[in-house]
Amino acid sequence: MATVQQQPVDVAFLERFAEAFNRHDLDAIMAHMTEDCVFYRSSGPEPYGTRYQGQAAVRAAFEDVMRTIQGVRFEPIRHAVFGARGISEWTMTGTLADGSPVEQRGLDLFEFRDGKIAVKDSYLKRRTS
Repeated sequence: MATVQQQPVDVAFLERFAEAFNRHDLDAIMAHMTEDCVFYRSSGPEPYGTRYQGQAAVRAAFEDVMRTIQGVRFEPIRHAVFGARGISEWTMTGTLADGSPVEQRGLDLFEFRDGKIAVKDSYLKRRTS
């Protein structure tokens, strides 16, 4: 019986994932994630923000980000992979519905399984006036 070897996740994988976000290509984004993926959004009622699980729920959460922040882009600062874990640092830019510009630093902590993202845990700096 033949087994299929998954490509290990590397920095190029995270670069392709970021590029898919910047194209707003939800199919390409979700192709990088496991079927049972988990996304922890940086905001929400729980100490960890809001938790979404599974392809449909995570996709809907990403769609919401793209709807809430028009033209949202994640400009990479750096990516790193450490075996089954990784990190991406970025600056998010875009425009809110009221026309206010958005520019915030953040990072994602990743857990990988079978050559894909199993967990994406996002952290975001909040600006205050």
